[in-house]
Amino acid sequence: MKARTSDLRIIFFGTPRLAVTVLEVLKASGIVPALIVTAPDRPKGRGLVLTPPPVKVWAEAEGVPVIQPQSLKVASEELELLSNSEWDLGIVAAYGKILPQSVLDLPAHGMLNVHPSLLPAFRGPAPIEGQILADVRTVGVSIMLLDAEVDHGPVLSQARIELDEWPLRARDLEELLATEGGSLLAESIPPYLSGELVPAAQNHTEATFTKKIEKSDGELDLLADGYQNYLKYCAYDEWPGTFFFKDGKRTKISEAKYENGQFVPVKVIPEGKKEQEWR
Repeated sequence: MKARTSDLRIIFFGTPRLAVTVLEVLKASGIVPALIVTAPDRPKGRGLVLTPPPVKVWAEAEGVPVIQPQSLKVASEELELLSNSEWDLGIVAAYGKILPQSVLDLPAHGMLNVHPSLLPAFRGPAPIEGQILADVRTVGVSIMLLDAEVDHGPVLSQARIELDEWPLRARDLEELLATEGGSLLAESIPPYLSGELVPAAQNHTEATFTKKIEKSDGELDLLADGYQNYLKYCAYDEWPGTFFFKDGKRTKISEAKYENGQFVPVKVIPEGKKEQEWR
């Protein structure tokens, strides 16, 4: 008799809003982790107020135990809870750290990762932004079995999405892919555990990679190609945002559109001033 997903002891690794969306979709499918691992609280905002990550907020609201180890490689009381328990399955969704082999080996059926791209394309730290910047138009998600290398493991399932509207801003594409990824994961877990769904190796020769986004990536040259500027505006809508310098002062673009082949700022925030209409 097959084990019900509700009976599984699952450990979940995740940190940002994307991971919360995956958790919500899993919960709707009757899959709730027994333990959640997320990043430590971080200072946020101008006041540098210590703020919990979105996944911690979700876990506490749902009554799911949560731990926030500073490191997965250094022995701690929190890691003892992780390593001294038996786990059927691990799930990773935008945790933000590379899991060491000692952690990957903990669940009996390994660690499944929700990756917001059609692997082997757009591996690395910024797959959502990478798809927007590359103007791919056809996006997707992959459910993969993690191994020791980044986004390298075999793939269980994928979902390809053709979009009527393009480009999307990163926050909207993130929500779409996280929702699709959560649904695909929930569908994939039962046949994976029963052996009906066998992970297949990626074609590593076709792999493409994204880079870590830096604050400086958001700077625009308003005289450059309008569509490329609009792709950057969409990709970097939450962080680092898009901006330009004039007379040594930084102006943030808070709202923009692409119209008649031109990138058109709608609202801006000049350095030291409040948001205003672009003139």
